[in-house]
Parts: sequence; structure tokens; C-alpha cells
Amino acid sequence: MPQIAQLAEFYSSQIFWLLVFFGITFFLIGRGMVPKVMGTVELRDKQIADDLAAAQGARDAADEQEEAWRVRENENRAAAQAKIAEAKAEAAAKTEAKLARAQKRLDAKLEKAEAEIEAARESAMTEIEDVAAEATQEIVARLAGGKVDKRTARSAVKKALTNA
Repeated sequence: MPQIAQLAEFYSSQIFWLLVFFGITFFLIGRGMVPKVMGTVELRDKQIADDLAAAQGARDAADEQEEAWRVRENENRAAAQAKIAEAKAEAAAKTEAKLARAQKRLDAKLEKAEAEIEAARESAMTEIEDVAAEATQEIVARLAGGKVDKRTARSAVKKALTNA
């Protein structure tokens, strides 16, 4: 075969040109394009690192602000609780004062009512004693036929009521 026979004649020149083209390609890509690509990659890595640092700084600032907010919120909550407790104490004191005034009024009414009841009881007892004394005088007059004065009948009725 003639194609194989001429392979040895052109083999060395093909290898030479192959090395020349690979060399040129290596220098063009390896020395020209790769440094540009590596520069772009390094620039991109630097920008990513800067962005991550900025994000971490923003996160730290946000955490500090959140902590400050939590501290303020806790202080505000404590102040509100103190105000609530103060308001409850004030309301309890006002309620106690109102209850004390109401209790005084009720005690005064109760004392007045007790005095009225006592007066009514004494009046009723006086009337009962008067009626009983009159009844005693009439009973003695009808049964014994004698007369008992009002004072004696009254003392007998009092004595009988206190023993009963």
C-alpha cells in the first residue's frame, strides 16, 4: 500500500508541525488567556470574599442592634410591669379607701338601726308591761275581788318578766 509506505517520509515533518502548533497553542493559551482567566477568577474570589466580609459585618451589626433592641425591650417591659404594679397598688388603695368609707356608712346605719330597734324594743316592753299590769289589776280584781295599785302590779310584772 502506497499510503503506508509514504508515512515514514512525512512522519517526521508531521511530528514537527504538530509540535510547532501545540507549542504556539500552549504559549497563546497558557501565556495569554490563562493569566487573564486566572486574574478574573482571583478578582471574582476577592470580590466574593469582600462581599462575605461585608455580609458578616452587617450580620454582626444587626446582631448588636438586635441585642440593644432586646435590652431596650426588656427595660421597657420592666418599666411597664412596674407601672402596672403601681397602678394596681393605687387602685387597691383607692378601693380600700372606698370600702372603708362604705363600711363607716354601713356601721353608722347599723348603729342607728340598732338604736331604733332598741328604742322600739323598750317601747314595746313598756307597752307590754303596761298591758300586763292592767291585765294583772283586772285579774286580781275579778278573781280576788281586791284592788292592786298600778305601781305594785307593774313591779310584779317586771319581776315575772325578768325571771322568765
